[in-house]
Amino acid sequence: MASKPFSKSFFAFYHFVRWRLGNPQGQHHHRRSTSRIPTYAEIIEGCPVASQDDQLQNQVLILDIEGGLLRSQSLFPYFILVAIEAGSFLRGLILLCLYPLLSCLSQKVQSRVMLMVCFLGLREEEVTRVARATLPKHFLEDIGKEGLEVVRGFKRVVGFSRMIPRVMVEDFLKEYLGLEMVVGREVKLVRGRYVGLLEVEGERRLQLDELEGTEMVGFGSSSSYFSHNHHQLFTCCKEVYLVTPEQKKQWSTLPRDQYPRPLIFHDGRLTFRPTPQATLAMFMWLPLAVPLTVLRTLIFVNLPYSISLPIGSASGVTTRVINAPISATGNANHGALTQPNPRGRLYVCNHRTLLDPVYISVMLNKKVSAVTYSVNRVSELLSPIQTIRLTRNRDEDRRRMEHWLQKGDLVICPEGTTCREPYLLRFSPLFVELIKEVYPVALTNWSSMFYGTSTGRSKYMDHFYYFMNPHPAYVVEFMDRMPTSVVINGRRCESYEVANMVQGEIGRVLGFEPTKLTRKDKYMILAGNEGVVDTKQ
Repeated sequence: MASKPFSKSFFAFYHFVRWRLGNPQGQHHHRRSTSRIPTYAEIIEGCPVASQDDQLQNQVLILDIEGGLLRSQSLFPYFILVAIEAGSFLRGLILLCLYPLLSCLSQKVQSRVMLMVCFLGLREEEVTRVARATLPKHFLEDIGKEGLEVVRGFKRVVGFSRMIPRVMVEDFLKEYLGLEMVVGREVKLVRGRYVGLLEVEGERRLQLDELEGTEMVGFGSSSSYFSHNHHQLFTCCKEVYLVTPEQKKQWSTLPRDQYPRPLIFHDGRLTFRPTPQATLAMFMWLPLAVPLTVLRTLIFVNLPYSISLPIGSASGVTTRVINAPISATGNANHGALTQPNPRGRLYVCNHRTLLDPVYISVMLNKKVSAVTYSVNRVSELLSPIQTIRLTRNRDEDRRRMEHWLQKGDLVICPEGTTCREPYLLRFSPLFVELIKEVYPVALTNWSSMFYGTSTGRSKYMDHFYYFMNPHPAYVVEFMDRMPTSVVINGRRCESYEVANMVQGEIGRVLGFEPTKLTRKDKYMILAGNEGVVDTKQ
């Protein structure tokens, strides 16, 4: 790999000094010590290409996470995510105010100060939840494609983190990258709460017995290695490959379709990477966002749709409708599209936020009822449309839905929970058994600052966070009606097969990928529970 002349000269000078001063006479410079006394590894500039070297594939890669995997040299975004998502916006503001001071300190001192501010007083389960549900998205967006190619070339990889505490990176590295072991700094716990200090030893020691008889190759960054900030594990390596800061600047972002594992579920409120500049912009926006959110909420709750829609647009809320029903334009009654039906229409849509049924109602320019699986009291009280809570008892839920279909149109989200990414969860087939035809609706939305969904204790704030975005946007696309009785090759399809067809059609229109994942899967991954919401909030 090509590099600048200065970089080559630096490496040449390092080799010369090591040869003259670092090696006892008669000892080969890259031979590993059988007594586990640290020796000097052979330093090689660039990335190991294990896929083209069978000998390297059979070795263990010792990976420097900050130096050999992540593109950014700044750890501020990860710490402030913990401060805000596991703590509060006030804690994040304190860390942001300290940033000018942090920029004058060494990286080691920076990390200790950020650790104190972010972790002090937090419960262990809160930090673990953020590490499992929020940080993986931001780590994936920061991975260098070249660094991941190195990891994929080795069968066994041991990762170590010099500055980021192990609790923040271990879940991501094991679940998404399949690392065998993760070594990092441990944060002191007292009665289940962090005190913001490192343990005495600073990290969990690697059990080298597990790697007995295995050759190890290191991979990291020259900026940390030559600053005496490299990890002791590098002393056990036969060779250490190092990339220079100039080379890392050329690393490319990892495309979504090349993620080691699809990112379907994630949590947290912030949609953007919280760099110091972006975080400052967010805190400057918050004083305007709070009153604007209250205004937008009052508009949609209290005013008629014909008035609330243009006023909402003037306040920055973008709404677009595709294939608008006739009733939405005022030219004819929506029920005139098909033969008269004594029952209401059943609109089936994918689930993006709690506002999905509201937007469908607005685009229809008529009141509809919405089926909910578990919504808190605050959301029910603020809803401008009727909500029907299901019990998760199939017979009782069917009775309730049939009852409200007799009264008018009904909106149902068969996924049972929201999904932020371009995927569709499994559609529950109960809606197929209720009526002869359904009206699919494809929904998508954009948020530039805050997500309007959550699996945490603040679900009652979901729609507030959505309206706190400077320009929240929704696209509602009405699709052709679909029959619920389908015969293929002389065989009548089962209800779950018809539900899969509806899911597939919505996915085709949106460009989303259908999955077989359910609400339970989502909450088990993100929150460690089955998704039961406290409806008394």
